[in-house]
Amino acid sequence: MRALISLIGLAALGAASPCGAEVLDSSPSGFTLENKVTVPVDAKTAWRGLVEHVGDWWPSDHTWWGKAKNLSIDPRAGGCFCEKNGKQQAEHMHVVMVMPGELLRLKGALGPLQGMGLDGALEFRFKQADDAKSTEITMWFRNGGYTPDDLSKFVAVVDRVQKQQLGGLKTFLER
Repeated sequence: MRALISLIGLAALGAASPCGAEVLDSSPSGFTLENKVTVPVDAKTAWRGLVEHVGDWWPSDHTWWGKAKNLSIDPRAGGCFCEKNGKQQAEHMHVVMVMPGELLRLKGALGPLQGMGLDGALEFRFKQADDAKSTEITMWFRNGGYTPDDLSKFVAVVDRVQKQQLGGLKTFLER
């Protein structure tokens, strides 16, 4: 419920973000989003920021217990993008493909989408610039499944949240 309230609140604010975004497709049964940023670090550094410092850039208001420091990503096939708060634990997604400095693919559903019984694929793609001084990071997300709700109504909200998340990674890597 906390995550749903956060989604609604963020949508109402119309949060601005430094990300280039695109809704690739949308229907009552699912959608695909793509957000991109360019960061002033090489792909290896960007990768480490993503997987080793998720608690430093992920927004705390998009966690189950309000503390991003409780998040971790175990970057191996079968690994977990998890949140632990004492004995309380949540698997946000699980890792299905790892190509360090190139691609991290996760499966599952984030926030209220998880409670709706939906499933999705989330990819972080890294493309290093020719000068090796900057990297384009693409956050690609496809989500769908059966629900009595029209999922196309969630696209704008989920897109804003993902812009905020990727914007957090960009800000972290720019420091």
